Amino acid sequence: MTETIKTDALIVGAGPVGLFAVFELGLFDMKCHLIDILDRPGGQCAELYPEKPIYDIPGWPSISAQGLVDKLLEQIHPFKPDFTYNRMVSSLEKLEDGSFRVTTDENEVFEAKVVVIAAGGGSFQPKRPPIPGIEPYEGKSVFYSVRRMEDFRGHDLVIVGGGDSALDWTLNLQPVAKSVTLVHRRPEFRAAPDSVNKMYAMQEMKQLAFKVGQVTGLTGADGQLSSATIKGGPEGDIEVPCTRMLPFFGLTMKLGPIAEWGLNLHENLILVDTEKFQTSVPGIFAVGDINWYPGKLKLILSGFHEVALMAQAAKRIISPGERIVFQYTTSSTSLQKKLGVVE
Repeated sequence: MTETIKTDALIVGAGPVGLFAVFELGLFDMKCHLIDILDRPGGQCAELYPEKPIYDIPGWPSISAQGLVDKLLEQIHPFKPDFTYNRMVSSLEKLEDGSFRVTTDENEVFEAKVVVIAAGGGSFQPKRPPIPGIEPYEGKSVFYSVRRMEDFRGHDLVIVGGGDSALDWTLNLQPVAKSVTLVHRRPEFRAAPDSVNKMYAMQEMKQLAFKVGQVTGLTGADGQLSSATIKGGPEGDIEVPCTRMLPFFGLTMKLGPIAEWGLNLHENLILVDTEKFQTSVPGIFAVGDINWYPGKLKLILSGFHEVALMAQAAKRIISPGERIVFQYTTSSTSLQKKLGVVE
């Protein structure tokens, strides 16, 4: 018989917003347990771009994605959350007392008074580009994320795409790669204008190359690239030497079993209110990129705000009738004791 794991708040997703939920719920003395499909905390920040700089976190002019995760883990350490990794939540049922029973794909059973869905866009995987014969190179010389910039040092690198990820890594990897060639099907980009301007400036100085066209073929052996064929550009068909390739064609997002929980959805995202960030099922909240409401912005910053209001509502469910006194961490001795900054 599987032992039931009980907690106050079960958080589905251990990305930055899920981690900060531990902090806000912890201030109200709520015990948290997080479940994530990945093998470590951090979500997309840890899995797809750990070394990518983030510039819009208040108080941090620049911080790497992994650095942000590390700081969040440090911040929530006093609350001693529990983690279960490499698991997908497969089912949820509401119990007679109003709490929830959640089961994972490995048949682990959890019971919680509230459930907080902080699963980003759901389960995600990079989209494979339509390049014939790309499969043997994947994981050897074709990669869909950058975990360590050093892995690209000294390589002839081709980056394919026109969004922020493609432009950001073009700029960030240029100093370590032997050469960088950015390939996009047109000279217009979907990335931040400042990044595009920097890329064109570096092209003018011959610090990198930009080619209009599409990668249609790869040359190499035993999973190791030697060149890429680019077609459709003003130069005609060309061969570009490369020993590493980074295609950025976006992510495929799927809600997975969460879509079967009976929650009201909006274009495959979970509809919430903006007072509590509660879903259509009382006691189930959704924060971060997985939710939707009018005016929604998919920013980590926005997720942090959502978590702060969610925690107030969650406390009222977990401790009905208890008077909730709003306190500032800067002046509340009781909160500072919880954080371990005063005895």
